[in-house]
Amino acid sequence: LLIEEEKTIKESLGHLIERIDPAEEELQKLEAGYSFSQDDLGSTQKTVSKAERNATQAQTNLSRQRDSLRSLREKIEEDFGLVAFTFEKEVSGQETIPFEGLVKQLPVVTELPKNLNEDIRRNRALMKRLGAINPEAKKEYDEVFQRDEFLTQQLEDLTAAEQDLREIIKELNELMRKAFKKTFDEVAVEFERYFTHLFGGGTARLSMTDEENPAETGIDIHAKLPGRREQGLNLLSGGERSLTAVALVFSLLKVSPTPFCVLDEVDAMLDESNVGRFCDLLKELGGSGTQFIVITHNRRTIQASDVIFGVTKGIDSVSQLVSLKLDEVSEDMVR
Repeated sequence: LLIEEEKTIKESLGHLIERIDPAEEELQKLEAGYSFSQDDLGSTQKTVSKAERNATQAQTNLSRQRDSLRSLREKIEEDFGLVAFTFEKEVSGQETIPFEGLVKQLPVVTELPKNLNEDIRRNRALMKRLGAINPEAKKEYDEVFQRDEFLTQQLEDLTAAEQDLREIIKELNELMRKAFKKTFDEVAVEFERYFTHLFGGGTARLSMTDEENPAETGIDIHAKLPGRREQGLNLLSGGERSLTAVALVFSLLKVSPTPFCVLDEVDAMLDESNVGRFCDLLKELGGSGTQFIVITHNRRTIQASDVIFGVTKGIDSVSQLVSLKLDEVSEDMVR
């Protein structure tokens, strides 16, 4: 019985060994595939880690590029003001600088100049000094240009008018010089005649201190009384200066008569003979159209007058005006 059981066990063991051998071979194959898969997994994990590192580096580089682009935009806006890379006409407000198509026209630079940074700083300073863009600059320029043209034309007209006025002034000065010289010569002749008549002799003459400039010249009087040498007015007595002045006034009235002439006590310092010659000249000039109004206390001058006006005080101490025409006075009134 035991032998049979042993035999049965051995047969079962044989069958089991037959089944175990293929299983062990299959197990060895699986172990080999697992080992290959482990190696492939390690390589894949290394590849993934490397890809993750590359992705992280790419994200970092992207952030840096974005920061550089933002910084570049800020620099462009700071340097150029309001800038738009895509020009939009519908945007309200200050007009922007369109960059569309401008980059394509820029020259290709292979090497940066040595003084580029210095030029950039200088240009930035100049651009800051320019200030913001004025959209009304063209209109303002046109207005200022038109104003400048108008003022330029006005200036040319004023210059031409000034030249014409200078010519007129020059002509008037020449006419005045000639008229003054002519009147001066005529007055000098009459002055010498009246001086000789008033003094009963002697000579006198007039002279200009600046003959080249008659408009600003002074007049000197040179008198030579009868029996004396020629001398200036400051060496004459009061009566002699009065007669000389009367001679000058009468010579002016002779050359250029006036309707009226007022003389205030010019005969106060004259003696009887001089008063007589003075009255004779008054009558002579009075007959030529000049009416003399003489204020005097000299009886002989009053007798030579046509009409006498006097002021007297009445009993009530009130001043009264008295007038008398000498040609209407009768002999009975004189008596």
